[in-house]
Amino acid sequence: MAGTLCIFAGLGFGRFALGMLLPSMAPSLNLTYSQMGLISTFNFIGYLLAVLACGFFTTRIGTRKLIFLSLLLVGSTMSLISFADNFTSVLLLYTLTGVGSGTSNVPMMALVSMWFSSRHRGKAAGFIAIGSGFAILLAGKLVPFLNTLRGVDGWRLNWLVLGIIVLFIAFICYLVLRDSPAEVGLAPYGVLRSDQKGNDKHELEKDNSSSTNRKSIYHMAAIYFLFGYTYVIYVTFMVTTLVQERGFSEAAAGNLWSWVGLLSICSGPVFGTLSDKLGRKTGLITVFSLQAFSYLLIALNLPGIFLVLSIGCFGIVAWSIPSIMAALVGDYVGPQKAAGVFGFITFIFAIGQIAGPYIAGIIAENTGSFSGSFLMAALFAGMAVILSASLKKP
Repeated sequence: MAGTLCIFAGLGFGRFALGMLLPSMAPSLNLTYSQMGLISTFNFIGYLLAVLACGFFTTRIGTRKLIFLSLLLVGSTMSLISFADNFTSVLLLYTLTGVGSGTSNVPMMALVSMWFSSRHRGKAAGFIAIGSGFAILLAGKLVPFLNTLRGVDGWRLNWLVLGIIVLFIAFICYLVLRDSPAEVGLAPYGVLRSDQKGNDKHELEKDNSSSTNRKSIYHMAAIYFLFGYTYVIYVTFMVTTLVQERGFSEAAAGNLWSWVGLLSICSGPVFGTLSDKLGRKTGLITVFSLQAFSYLLIALNLPGIFLVLSIGCFGIVAWSIPSIMAALVGDYVGPQKAAGVFGFITFIFAIGQIAGPYIAGIIAENTGSFSGSFLMAALFAGMAVILSASLKKP
């Protein structure tokens, strides 16, 4: 539950609330399409820098303290954005928000391999990942409501309120989380006391095995890159597309976007469990196929019912890739090395997040529409299906 709240605050509010806030921020700060893309991109640059530093800080201060300090950074910078009066100040503050998002998300997901046995990792990571869904669901309702209270400056109140919520969650995580089960006299969940020794021996052999091919790690990184590149285009510009291109009111677009949050609550546990039962490869292929279809539907100029279908397809699989990837890394390298390898593939993932919104913003500015950007996302998701199908068994 603490892990779910961590993702809820660090990623859900720290990153995904931006898509709801951009339509009201843009006219107030005179933001262009490319500037809107840059705000998201610099957030991911901060995330990228954080991933590089995660290993260093985790070994020195511990996972629990790192997550606590990271969420304090997210909450404080979000609160300060409410006082920003120009593009540059928003850019700088939201970059720091990205730093906090990265240094809270990576260690939190890496804890899964430490606290759960291999046969439960997908489901466990899935339950943690649904925090983003709860955040989107709440933001879809809360943001339009607070905007009505303050009018054109409603986005400022939103940043302040969301930031305060993140600060509160930081203290909850500090009270509840622990770096390993051993700290409280427990074994990893799913490891029976009677066979703990045998399981630990198996995990140790995996950690020290030289058979873990670098090519397999790069393969996972490439898949995670494509996820980062594609999904971020959708979550950053979906609401803007509905409001500015399809004629939806901000409230109506927020209600539609809330369905992403509602549907995504099941995405991590369902597809994480599916990957536990049927294999990580099957889970990845299924999820990327549905995402590619979702991006294609929004790219084409189709009637409104297809927009609903697009949101539905994206929502039911929204946060399943991070949970499957976190479990997959643990399967390949074991719990002791999981944090380092997951940090590396998340670094590559972050590069995709940096490139995605910026390139999508440029395409939209040159064409006057985000259709080409969503079409590009659909093609890249199709590439991810092919790469997932060629994964070797851990």
